[in-house]
Amino acid sequence: MSAIIASLSFFTDIRFILLCGLGSVAGLFVGSIPGLSVSMATALLVSITYTWSTHDALATVMGVYVVGVFSGALSAILLNIPGAPSSVVTTLDGYPLAKRGEAFKALKYATVYSFVGSVFGLVALALLAQPITSIALKFQPMDYFLLALFGLATVGGLTTDSFSKGLISAVFGLFFAMIGMDAVLGTPRLTFGITNLNAGINTVPALVGLFGFAEVLSVIFDGHMDAEVNGIVKQVVKMKDILKHFWHSLYYSLLGTVVGALPGAGGPVAAFLAYSQAKTIVKNPSRPFGEGAVEGIVASESSNNACIGGALIPMLTLAVPGDAVTAIILSVFYVHGLQPGPMFLATSADSFHAILAGGFIGCVFLLLLGLLVAPHLSKIIAVPKTILMPIVTLLCVIGAYACNNRLFDVGLMFFFGILGFLMRSRGYSVAPMTLGIVLGNMMDSNFRRAVSLAVSADNVVVALFGRPITMVLLVCTLVSIITNIPAVKRAWANRKSGKAK
Repeated sequence: MSAIIASLSFFTDIRFILLCGLGSVAGLFVGSIPGLSVSMATALLVSITYTWSTHDALATVMGVYVVGVFSGALSAILLNIPGAPSSVVTTLDGYPLAKRGEAFKALKYATVYSFVGSVFGLVALALLAQPITSIALKFQPMDYFLLALFGLATVGGLTTDSFSKGLISAVFGLFFAMIGMDAVLGTPRLTFGITNLNAGINTVPALVGLFGFAEVLSVIFDGHMDAEVNGIVKQVVKMKDILKHFWHSLYYSLLGTVVGALPGAGGPVAAFLAYSQAKTIVKNPSRPFGEGAVEGIVASESSNNACIGGALIPMLTLAVPGDAVTAIILSVFYVHGLQPGPMFLATSADSFHAILAGGFIGCVFLLLLGLLVAPHLSKIIAVPKTILMPIVTLLCVIGAYACNNRLFDVGLMFFFGILGFLMRSRGYSVAPMTLGIVLGNMMDSNFRRAVSLAVSADNVVVALFGRPITMVLLVCTLVSIITNIPAVKRAWANRKSGKAK
């Protein structure tokens, strides 16, 4: 609590607030453009803030970070193109709401619960940095592998009526994640002699293709190019209706904070896990999940924004980035002579307070920009499809090219767009594939590391699965897989119906 009180002194610094506001506006627009991520915006700031004071740099970076994570939901809701991997889950219910003409409602829910999640994560950073870090330190390679496997096992039953189709989609994602240079052997893997694949499949072209260009192809194939997207009508969305989900959002935020504190897991894992929990604990959603349930937006946005505070915990206390953005922020620290690590909170308390203050001020700007500016951005989907689809295609090309300045990535985007279109037309959700692409390398490296360490042990099985954390994760994964098997689900449904009679 003392850290939060100390950070309040920055709320009287007009320069600090203005720089944080400048970063917030930049994060809003950069993060909402498909293909231009908050990671890219933060990376650009490293060179721009080189000559700035430490506090000025931290204020701007935190503004970009907090609002940039939220702004990925804008394109997810309005265009069905997640502005960031953590916004993939938001598309599941946000875009169906927009198609129903309720984009204003979806944006308001996303804004409020992004704010709730961000504040929760930052408070957790201030109060629970050391305890959560001590838990994260106990995770071994097999634990990280099982955590990712649990995410993939649950997502198969979340995004499609067929669990098997969900798993097939996830396996395809893992296959694409394996493409590139083998991290252990240092040799090309599954590249088929294509030199440009040695660096692997970049997430940005894959995301833009699967969610953006695939949507364009779907519209063209349906033959409704002359139709207009439902116009955005400003609706009366009562705050008391929004806040009905507040207590659930705190649970999702807790999930996001804990997952964010695990290096390499990040927003996508948190969002999928929270969405899984929402489908379990919400008995009467406003609409079926995947068809415009505001409960899905609440789960996704609360959890992935709570990852902000969670991801900063290992970065500040262990110098281990929690996600891609904190990896870039780590370089900002080094540029300004700061040394994150176990002694950071003791030796650089003032900078820690500046980070907290920048985060909380960024939350205020998130709320203001989300409620006042985002609805005006939503007018883009009122454009006739004959105009909108070429614009979306152009954005897809620009977003794919901008990540590495390679035409090859544009080709990848088209490939994944066609693949996404074919999958959708056959009832396969692309969300599990996306999670597989995001988590594949982490699963591969941690599994091989775990096996390498266990081989020399007397009992390999005990070495791999003998720890309490590992056993809990293993049980959760097995339960998730078994309960989603069609025969088991039918038996459970029959048993419930029998009890009801």
